[in-house]
Amino acid sequence: MSYFPAFLNLENRRVLLVGGGEIAYSKLIHLLEFTSEISIIAQDLSDEIIVLAKEKNLSVVQKAYSKGDITNFDIVVVAVDSISLQAEIFEESKRYNCLCSCVDSKEHTDFIFGSYIKKDDLIIAISTSGTSPALAKQLKKYLLDLIPSDIGTFLQEMKMFRETLPKGKERMQMLQKKAEDYINKWSN
Repeated sequence: MSYFPAFLNLENRRVLLVGGGEIAYSKLIHLLEFTSEISIIAQDLSDEIIVLAKEKNLSVVQKAYSKGDITNFDIVVVAVDSISLQAEIFEESKRYNCLCSCVDSKEHTDFIFGSYIKKDDLIIAISTSGTSPALAKQLKKYLLDLIPSDIGTFLQEMKMFRETLPKGKERMQMLQKKAEDYINKWSN
C-alpha cells in the first residue's frame, strides 16, 4: 500500500529520536530543517550527534530506551538496529497516540521519510512508498536542476499578496495568472 502524502506542522510538537548512530544522525539533520523541539535517547551517540545536539541545544539522554520514555511526545523516530525494540516502541506508541517511524521497518511505522527538496518555502516530497529509495534520490537530483534560483523571492511575493489582498475570485485569478506567468518564464 502507498503512503498518504502529508505535510505536518511540527511547531509545538515534541519529537523523540531513539538512536545515536549514522542513520539517527541523518534523520536528525532532516528533522532540524523543520523543528528544534527534538529530544534524543541513545545509549551510544556518534560524535556528529553530540556536536549537533550541543550546537542546536537539543535535549539528550544517554541511556538505553525504557518503556515510558515516549510519554508526552507527539512523534517518535526509531533509528536502532534491534527489530524487537522497534516493534516494542511502535506498539507502545499506539497507547500514547503518537506517530512512530521505525527506520527500515515498514511493518512498524506510521510514516516514512521520503526524499524531499526544500528551497525556502517550496517543499517537494518524493516517495516510492519504500519500493525504491534510490529512484526517489535520483528524481530529487533531476528536479533540483529544474527549480529556479529565485523561487524563494517569488514565493515571498505571492505570500505578501495572499496576506494583503482581499479574498475572492479576483485575488484567486490574479495569483493564478502570476503563477502561470512565472512557470512559463521559467520553462522557456
